[in-house]
Amino acid sequence: MSSELTPQTNGESRIVQIIDTFDGYGELMNKTKGLDPIVTTVAYPCEATALEGPLDAAKENLIVPILIGPEKTIRELAEQHGLDLTGVQIEDVESATESAARAVELVRTGTAEAVMKGSLHTDILITAIVSGEKGLRMPGRRISHAFVMDVPTYNRPLIISDGAINIAPDLKTKRDIVQNAIELAHAMGIELPKVAVLAAVEMVNPDMQATLDAAALCKMMDRKQITGGIIDGPLAFDNAISREAAETKKIDSPVAGDADILIAPDLESGNMLVKQLIYLAQADAAGIVLGARAPVILTSRADGVRTRMASCAVAVLKAHHHRTAKVEVH
Repeated sequence: MSSELTPQTNGESRIVQIIDTFDGYGELMNKTKGLDPIVTTVAYPCEATALEGPLDAAKENLIVPILIGPEKTIRELAEQHGLDLTGVQIEDVESATESAARAVELVRTGTAEAVMKGSLHTDILITAIVSGEKGLRMPGRRISHAFVMDVPTYNRPLIISDGAINIAPDLKTKRDIVQNAIELAHAMGIELPKVAVLAAVEMVNPDMQATLDAAALCKMMDRKQITGGIIDGPLAFDNAISREAAETKKIDSPVAGDADILIAPDLESGNMLVKQLIYLAQADAAGIVLGARAPVILTSRADGVRTRMASCAVAVLKAHHHRTAKVEVH
């Protein structure tokens, strides 16, 4: 970002900032070029946006959708909104709960590589994913959610976790949140991601649990309980993403001002941070569930086309990383 003086008619000058924007969306989509589309089950696509999203992703050669829900409803919806279902597989399942269970079953048995949320409630899909032997839970790993942000004023993709699943995570859960986010970064081509564990302050304060957790997570990385990245915390948001702020506060850190991943103290702060970036900084956000045996594409009815495409693109990268890294999927 640079600044220059611009003369005004009254003889005074004002500072105009020129911002070099980062096209994270374009970079993300480019990374999927040349990759095979992944077969993706779509659980209960019974609203227009929930049906249009996977069909658009199919046109972009990101996914091969299997639509799971009441076939009559899906076909009527497609006809009402001019959506083409030619060649698209539909499994006729009546209820949202049955749809979620079948979507997960097809992934667990190897027919598909990812799950996409349709118009059913998120809790129904998550319940199916974590359901004992019938779900997709990885042994010893908590699932978590990550937003992959394209912030125009930041020079790289920014992963923020967890802002959708774990409400008030304890230290053990935060460990899994961090590890899941690191593995997502690897799938996106970031070899050694830098993780900033956020709090309100940069110093460890015994009265602030978030700072104690941050310090413990750093030591867990030192002891190889977390692997694959570089971590520091507690860090406040400003010095996590701004080198100038970090230098002003005399913070000597390999992560400060250079973070790839931001770990929020709890769901509320993570969710608010993401929405502030979307509505105040014109950021785009892809959403994905991590820590399961397959990527889970989690979108909202309010999401636009770019967000849906980006979420599918992230899932494609994660699924292909499962293959090349020989991760146990089934």
